[in-house]
Amino acid sequence: MEHVIGENATQAPTAAAPWAALREHTAARIGIGRAGGSQRTASLLDFRFAQAAARDAVREPLDADTLAASLAGLGLASERLATAARDKREFLLRPDLGRQLDAPSRERLARLRDAAGVDLAIVVSDGHSARAVTRHAPALLAALVPPLKADGWRVAPVFIAPLGRVKLQDEVGVLLNARLTLMLLGERPGLSAPDSLGAYFTHAPTPASTDADRNCVSNIRPEGIPPERAAQKLAWLLREAARLGTSGVALKDTVPVASVPGGGNAPALASVA
Repeated sequence: MEHVIGENATQAPTAAAPWAALREHTAARIGIGRAGGSQRTASLLDFRFAQAAARDAVREPLDADTLAASLAGLGLASERLATAARDKREFLLRPDLGRQLDAPSRERLARLRDAAGVDLAIVVSDGHSARAVTRHAPALLAALVPPLKADGWRVAPVFIAPLGRVKLQDEVGVLLNARLTLMLLGERPGLSAPDSLGAYFTHAPTPASTDADRNCVSNIRPEGIPPERAAQKLAWLLREAARLGTSGVALKDTVPVASVPGGGNAPALASVA
């Protein structure tokens, strides 16, 4: 810990240098110093600002119109869905309602269903951070969908479903007869990451699917896993899931490092706990 006698005390170069080098590699609050037995004012204000940003991220509504326009600009069609949660407060207090569609959305999917099914159904929701979706989902989808379609995958329109949770993809997959579903949504904000996007996918989703049946690539954001690199990772994993006919704990991340841009810093595959 740095030793700071007063609020305006100057750090000794020998004490500050090690912390300065470490701060270049992490957003964690390390070596923040102290003023007597208390935090420095600058450190306290930074902490409170991060708390406020996290709260705002959770409460902020998803601008579905802007997201749909962004996807359209990338040549990606979209459809609107709604969950059984009527507002953000109900979404937070009743997690079960975010896991199911409302009746009109189920009817809409029934009309869109093709007897042959689709290879991939993608659902995008705000989850716990609308800004994560607005900032990073379009770039990820722009890098993910075209290569899959070029391989002959039948990809449904992107479904925008505000106030959704991860398991919502199971109902969508069943209604569309989808081989795979992919759910993009904002992760719970941390004190250094209020805009982290998570990508969860499931092979052969059913109402009985559990978290052990799906996989997750998380921390998708420029400071974590850049969207374009996450898309490369997801494309490889989705192809493997389709080839092997499985996902979740049975699907192992054996992607060759050289096949993922960024190589040595390739994101890890994680089963959903």
